[in-house]
Amino acid sequence: MTHQVHIIGGGMAGSEAAWQLARRGISVRLSEMRGGGDTTAAHNSDGLAELVCSNSFRSDDHEKNAVGLLHQEMRECDSLLMAAAEKARVPAGSALAVDRDVFSAAVEEALAAQPTLEIVRERVDVLPSNGLTIVATGPLTAPALASSIGAATGADSLAFFDAIAPIVYRDSIDMDVAWMASRWDKGAEASLALGGDGRDYINCPMTREQYEAFWAELVGGEKTEFKEWEANTPYFDGCMPVEVMASRGVETLRFGPMKPVGLDNPHWATPEHPNGRWPYAVVQLRQDNKLGTLWNMVGFQTKLKHAEQVRVFRTIPGLENAEFARLGGLHRNTFLNSPTLLDRQLRLKSAPNIRFAGQITGCEGYVESASVGMLAGLMTAAQIAGKDWTPPPRTTALGALLSHITGDAEAETYQPMNVNFGLFPPLHDVKKKARKEAYTERAKADMAGWVATLA
Repeated sequence: MTHQVHIIGGGMAGSEAAWQLARRGISVRLSEMRGGGDTTAAHNSDGLAELVCSNSFRSDDHEKNAVGLLHQEMRECDSLLMAAAEKARVPAGSALAVDRDVFSAAVEEALAAQPTLEIVRERVDVLPSNGLTIVATGPLTAPALASSIGAATGADSLAFFDAIAPIVYRDSIDMDVAWMASRWDKGAEASLALGGDGRDYINCPMTREQYEAFWAELVGGEKTEFKEWEANTPYFDGCMPVEVMASRGVETLRFGPMKPVGLDNPHWATPEHPNGRWPYAVVQLRQDNKLGTLWNMVGFQTKLKHAEQVRVFRTIPGLENAEFARLGGLHRNTFLNSPTLLDRQLRLKSAPNIRFAGQITGCEGYVESASVGMLAGLMTAAQIAGKDWTPPPRTTALGALLSHITGDAEAETYQPMNVNFGLFPPLHDVKKKARKEAYTERAKADMAGWVATLA
């Protein structure tokens, strides 16, 4: 079959993109290497849209939860994966969890029934030089194709190891304890040029007693283990887990990410020292998105288990009530520096016939991956039909996630991200307790108008 679109990868994103195109009568070749003699260390079957980790799509609450809102928006766009999830649903309280085998089979059955869709079990080693292509190969992209992508994007733009520091919601940080400053006030001129005020970091101070107690908890905290296919991947300097660094000596962090020099704490000001005094150690947070709603903990990539991260990091002064948009981690991955490399329609700027979709763009999670695949399919369908593409409003879950991937995130610190309300344009005039409902109400109203524009 002569195809109009070639999709590489039959996971969550590739399957959803294929569905959105095929149901509009567009001819598609879906290439999936599993079943053609190849597999990955993470997969157990040849099924399309196989769930390799959890069987949960997380919360299905679309009134107060960002991922639940994303579920709802995908359903409004006739998402195949959301329909398959309903067929495969198993009891899980307010979460949407599925029987993995039933889910994968439902996706494959629906795609196989599309007359304009050809599923081919083959490995693709090189990016196509022409023709509309969607690359949705996920975090375990085969080495040859990863090399081809690296050649097209630049070796420094394709990451093979996720060094993820926790991200905190700005409004959950206690600024009566923390304060804004840059070390030695360096970089003030550049900050002002970007619209800042020269005080670019949130600083959480520690006394010696607080630091030594924190260090002990950090070193003794329960860690996750590398999976088998990650075990021989070495650390590089920028990826060193904070607890590994701490294990080298009690003072190590004070000469690394928790260095206090150049940071006078104004909350500790006295008549003798009106500008305050240096703390014994400092945890710094750096702005992570242009909206200023999310801040990452500098140098705090970690292998601590998630519950341990919450417990240990809430002992940091100023973060006692911290709410985390994302917890830290370190694992093998493959993803693009999308804000730099992709345009607003997920096209590779240097080769606009190629779109990327799913986790390789730097979204994190099953649903996020599928939603970006869905958007890539809708964008490509509009292009083939000769129609102008109108992106979903940034006030929606789809629009907020797309904006993060294609430009709102800081390129220098770009890392995979789940959908969360910190990606949405803020509602400063709404009380904190009512914001989640306000975000979803605004999103639903704006989503209704956008869905009506889809062909």
